[in-house]
Amino acid sequence: MSQQPISSIPNVDLDPHTPLSTLSQIVHARHSTRMFLPTPVPRPIVDSSLALAQLAPSNSNIQPWRLFLASGAARNRIVAAVHAAATTSAPNIPPLPESFRHYRSELGLEVYGHGMGIAKDDKEGRAAAVLRNFEFFGAPLVGVVCMHRDLEKTDSLGVGMWLETLLLALTEQGLSTCVEVSVAGYPEVLRKELDIPEELTVLCGLAIGYQDPEFKANFLHIERQPLEDSVVFLED
Repeated sequence: MSQQPISSIPNVDLDPHTPLSTLSQIVHARHSTRMFLPTPVPRPIVDSSLALAQLAPSNSNIQPWRLFLASGAARNRIVAAVHAAATTSAPNIPPLPESFRHYRSELGLEVYGHGMGIAKDDKEGRAAAVLRNFEFFGAPLVGVVCMHRDLEKTDSLGVGMWLETLLLALTEQGLSTCVEVSVAGYPEVLRKELDIPEELTVLCGLAIGYQDPEFKANFLHIERQPLEDSVVFLED
């Protein structure tokens, strides 16, 4: 058997004044936003994006995703509770295997160093920036993604496909997002504030809003691995 060469990931230059009208443009425009404006998110945009995401595929069509959203006073209450927890204890997040930890270090250097201008030895500055994770980066609409505790890895794929569809739908409508694993490190706080049933496992947090155009880290281009590192294409 022979392997067929795999094309590189294309670079697409986006004109901010041109509406996002193709899948390629939308995918390239989506990125993790780490500072939002307080501008409220229109409910009709959220509803239409959720309706589109509901078409995502899932094992046996069980549609395993569950999302809890909060804005206004409810959002403020949740952010305050999560932030308070983060100032007193570390989030309960499984550590990455050693062979994968360099990815987190490299991303941290890019985001905190190049994006936020925080020196590697500036522990106070880094700590303050990390705490913004638990404020959902100021997003006016915050969410928590869950899945039933009895479901397996296969079904988490369905949640992932739904979540990516939702992110792209929101991006198409001019909104920015950030998926936050760190927030899921305080599941009991989230469960209490959002009245999440015990049978649901907390997977991640979600920040939704309009990005702050003055925040440099919102415009980082985070590199991806070459396709050859992720895909094997066989012939014959």
